[in-house]
Amino acid sequence: MTSEVRLRPVRDDDLPAFFANEQDPQANWMAAFGPKDPADRAAFDAHWARIRADPRIMPRTVTVDGEVVGHVAAFPVGEHTEVSYWIDPRRWGRGHATAALAALLRELPQRPVRARAAKDNAASLAVLRKCGFVVVGEDSGYAESRGAEVEEFVLELPA
Repeated sequence: MTSEVRLRPVRDDDLPAFFANEQDPQANWMAAFGPKDPADRAAFDAHWARIRADPRIMPRTVTVDGEVVGHVAAFPVGEHTEVSYWIDPRRWGRGHATAALAALLRELPQRPVRARAAKDNAASLAVLRKCGFVVVGEDSGYAESRGAEVEEFVLELPA
């Protein structure tokens, strides 16, 4: 039996699963540019309240066979639309991130679309490349989860 990845609008009852997923230290290190304090539930709730209240942001819950396994989102950054995703680390390596990102991209009418990934996050870079993204630049920024400046690739899904 094949697992079925689906997207749906984020609901209040999805948030505890999202919060639990962000407690994994390895996931935070890999993502690099995550929350300052993943254990701060009030900051998490405020962050998701802002996301869900902004009509320019398209957040989606990722489910596999009906179970919440993460989220994907499209959001404006300057003149560009960027995408991001976070999948339960216990579900890594099963193609869920790739399937979820591909489904989100089918919902997005605009192109180009951008994404960012730490240069050493091979798994995330593989997901982006499988979905058609190509490296168009580089950047760096302070990553709270690593306590250091981190270099990243800027990728784009062309028109």
